[in-house]
Amino acid sequence: MTEFVQRVTRVRSWKRPLGMMLVLSGATLWGVSGNVAQYLFERQQIDAGWLTSVRMLAAGILLLALTQGGKDRRLTWTVWRRRKSAAGLLIFGLIGMIGAQYTYFEAIAAGNAATATLLQYLSPVLIMLYLIIRWRKKPSVTEIAAIFTAILGVFLLVTKGHPDQISIAPLAVFWGLMSALGGAIYAIQPGALLKKYGPGLVVGWGMVIGGAAMSCFFPPWKFHGVLSVQSLAGVVFVILFGTLLAFYLYLASLKYLKPIETSLLGCAEPLSAAVVSVVWMHVPFTLVDWIGAICIIGTVIMLALAQKAITTK
Repeated sequence: MTEFVQRVTRVRSWKRPLGMMLVLSGATLWGVSGNVAQYLFERQQIDAGWLTSVRMLAAGILLLALTQGGKDRRLTWTVWRRRKSAAGLLIFGLIGMIGAQYTYFEAIAAGNAATATLLQYLSPVLIMLYLIIRWRKKPSVTEIAAIFTAILGVFLLVTKGHPDQISIAPLAVFWGLMSALGGAIYAIQPGALLKKYGPGLVVGWGMVIGGAAMSCFFPPWKFHGVLSVQSLAGVVFVILFGTLLAFYLYLASLKYLKPIETSLLGCAEPLSAAVVSVVWMHVPFTLVDWIGAICIIGTVIMLALAQKAITTK
């Protein structure tokens, strides 16, 4: 009996570090991918809409192909046989997926990857506000603190502490806030679909639907930009590493960690985006910018810990 307990303990001891490594790797790839996209927009003159179309179509098809090798392969087409599920997928692809993906790339193109990623991380605050209004409940002290901390973070990022001036392009702020709204819809709307059909299938179809719709405006076969080894490598990185691999690393981490833990460790995404922006893309990031970044990331941590306290009661 003692030997059995020791074996179980040894298994648990390596599962947690493995889960942490997986989610941190996935989050870092997402952050780096944003900077690669910035490189493609600034130095290879690639259009944000075109990259969105190609990314969603290619990654979506690959995700659906990978689901064919798993236990959920029978559900790939079953989801379309029910009117409610089919309608939910269409809404998710056209509103949630495009709302999160296209606006994020436009925010990067108008500003930089670090600011775009940080502004997108305001989506948990928007989700919290939506739930407060929907359920007509009084916000807790933690929720109120999170709202004010998020506002302070955005203020510092946008003005660098000077109320009389805007330090980043207004269009970058607009698209960044729109990406936060898109991210909130992306997180809330497909809840029932995710439980029934799994994230791989739902996200795969959502990307295919969103990519097909975007192709009507930004056809993948009409390339605009510098055609080079660097641009092709960048596009491949965004699709394979910044989307497909990052997504699967995040999913794999859920086998070893609780969702609350993956949410907290996922904060490595905006941090990696900011560090890579400074080191590689030479984006000027002042002390005030870092304080603003900490405020926004802090809101995610505060809300996640508050949720953990509720679920453990």
